[in-house]
Amino acid sequence: MTEPASTPTPPSSEPATPRDVIDTREGYLAAVERIAAGTGPLAIDAERASGFKYSQRAYLIQLYRRGAGTFLFDPPPIGSFAELSELIADEEWVLHAASQDLACLREVGLEPTRIFDTELAARLLGLPRVGLGTVVEELLGIHLAKEHSAADWSTRPLPATWLEYAALDVELLIDVRDVMVDLLEQQQKTEIAAQEFQATLDKEAKPPAAEPWRRLSGVHSLRGAQNLSAARELWLARDALAQELDVSPGRLVPDLSLTAAARALPASKRDLAAMRDFTGRASRSELDRWWNAIEVGRASTEPPQATRNGDTLPPPRSWSDRNPEADVRLKAARQALVEVGEERNIPLENLLTPELLRRAAWTPPAPVTTETIGEALQKAGARPWQIELTAQPIAQAFVEAHQKLRDDAESAP
Repeated sequence: MTEPASTPTPPSSEPATPRDVIDTREGYLAAVERIAAGTGPLAIDAERASGFKYSQRAYLIQLYRRGAGTFLFDPPPIGSFAELSELIADEEWVLHAASQDLACLREVGLEPTRIFDTELAARLLGLPRVGLGTVVEELLGIHLAKEHSAADWSTRPLPATWLEYAALDVELLIDVRDVMVDLLEQQQKTEIAAQEFQATLDKEAKPPAAEPWRRLSGVHSLRGAQNLSAARELWLARDALAQELDVSPGRLVPDLSLTAAARALPASKRDLAAMRDFTGRASRSELDRWWNAIEVGRASTEPPQATRNGDTLPPPRSWSDRNPEADVRLKAARQALVEVGEERNIPLENLLTPELLRRAAWTPPAPVTTETIGEALQKAGARPWQIELTAQPIAQAFVEAHQKLRDDAESAP
C-alpha cells in the first residue's frame, strides 16, 4: 500500500540496556525536566490489568518524545502527575486506540487537549488491519511482537521483557503518526481525521448501566421471576466481593456458574456445593455468600422483568416481520453507504455508526429529504463529515425504498 519508511531502525530482540521503571517522586520530577527539553508530539500509552483486577486503573504509563527519550512511569507510588500534566497539556498526544486509555490517564490527572489516534487513522486510511503491530509493520516495515498485551500489569516487579514490550509501544508511534499525516493528506482525509480525533476527546463516559447484572452471560435464557432475582443477587454479591478484593469478577466465579446456579435454584447450601458447574476459585470459599444471594433472590418481592425497558431497537434480523418498511429502508441505505465507503476507502462502521443508520431507518423524519436526514443524524451525534457524505445517499435510498414498496403493493393481486 505504501513504501515502508526508511528512517526507523528495527528494534533488536534484546535491549542494549534494561528498561527502568520510574517509581519515585524524585525520578518522576527529573523525567519531567527531560521531557520539557524534548520537541514535538508525545507518544503515550497505558497498561492496565483488565481481566485480573476489578479496577481499570493504569499500572504503567509509557511516554516517548523526540529529544527526551522513553519513560515508564509506575503511577501508584508517584501519586500526582500535576507537573507533567501542566507541561504537556497543550501538546499533541499520539495514542493508539485512544478511547481505551483516556479514562485511566484522566484518572491520574493527565488530560489531553489534542490527540492523534493511530488506530482510528488506520481505519480512516482503509488499512486492512488496525492493531498496532500490523500497522507498524505495514507503514514502517518493522515487526513488533505483541505477546504481552494481555498480561497482568499489576505484577511487581515487572519482567524485563514486558518493559521492553511496553517501551516499543510508544517508541514507534511518532514515526507511524508522521507517515499517517502524509497519507491522510494524500487521501484528502485530514479534516475527517481531525473531526474524529476531537469526537474521541469530547465523548462523554457512559453512565453506569441501570441494571448491570443483565450483562451476565446466559442470563437471557432465564425466564422465571425467582431465577432472574437469584441471578441479580448473585451478580451483586460477586461484584461487591470483586470490588473489595480488587479482583476481576470472573476470576472469583465465572458468569456461567452464576447463571447455572440461578437456573437450578438449589434447595440447600449443600446442593449448591454439589453442583459441578458451579466453579471458580471463590465458589466454595465464599459459599455462604452465594447461598445467601440465592435465598435473597428467591424471597424477593420485586423480581426483575424478563426483558429490559428502554429504547433499544430490535435486532435487524427481526425487522422484516416487525417493521417491513424499516427493513427495506435499512437494507437499501446500507447498500448505498457500502458504495460510498468503497469509493472513499472508509470502512462502513466509520463512515456512519451502524446504530445511527438503524435509528434513522426505523423512524425516519418526515418528509425524507437530505436536509431532514442530515438534521436527524446531527442530533444523534454524527460528525459533519459523516453527514456530508451520507445524508444524501440515505435520503435517496429511503425514497426509493418507499417507492418500491408502493409499486409492489399496487402490483400485488
